[in-house]
Amino acid sequence: MNTIAQRLTKLQDPAFADLTAKTIPGFDRQYFIGVRTPQLRALAKELYGSAAARSFTNELPHRYFEEYQLHSFIISREKNFEICIKETEKFLPFVNNWAVCDQLCPACFSKNKDKLLPSIYKWLESEHLYTKRFAVKMLMSHFLDNDFDKRYLDAVCGIKSEEYYMKMMIAWYIATALAKQYESTLPYLTEHRLDKWTHNKAIQKAVESRRITDEQKTYLKTLKIK
Repeated sequence: MNTIAQRLTKLQDPAFADLTAKTIPGFDRQYFIGVRTPQLRALAKELYGSAAARSFTNELPHRYFEEYQLHSFIISREKNFEICIKETEKFLPFVNNWAVCDQLCPACFSKNKDKLLPSIYKWLESEHLYTKRFAVKMLMSHFLDNDFDKRYLDAVCGIKSEEYYMKMMIAWYIATALAKQYESTLPYLTEHRLDKWTHNKAIQKAVESRRITDEQKTYLKTLKIK
């Protein structure tokens, strides 16, 4: 861990760390080293499969934000589904911000959707904010195209949370669902299946999307709750 932390420190950009700290509130400035995402991805590619990577990913919690990012990128490179889901399960309870949560994108999940789905449903029941957010993100990433089912919309719209980062994820999911499954998703807005804030935020994000037609945007604007 110390060796990896030292390598991260050599890549640091204090000005970038200042910027990152502003986008991820609630942490001391010292939590951020200041390493850009492409550099972290390159390091993850270099370390993946090594003894150093195995040692690093077994040491939780980490000290720095960038260590969590690096950890997520290493997991995301794992090709073996069973190993990947095990490492993801181990990692999720320690994820403590939206950025690390959203950058955890295991490539092998897209080829193992049937195996992934039971874990998603388990994560949806978690009391841990970012485990639940990750579950919704996985439904958004992998189950809005050919594998779409309205029961996934039901599951997401059934989440009751006052957490800002959870509500933002639900809004993001609904906006994406409108872009990909408009007719199936629209009733969840016309029937007011979401709380007011999330409902309006989903519409806002959909209206900002290039994947929504102008006609659809015009109608969606009429559904905003005042």
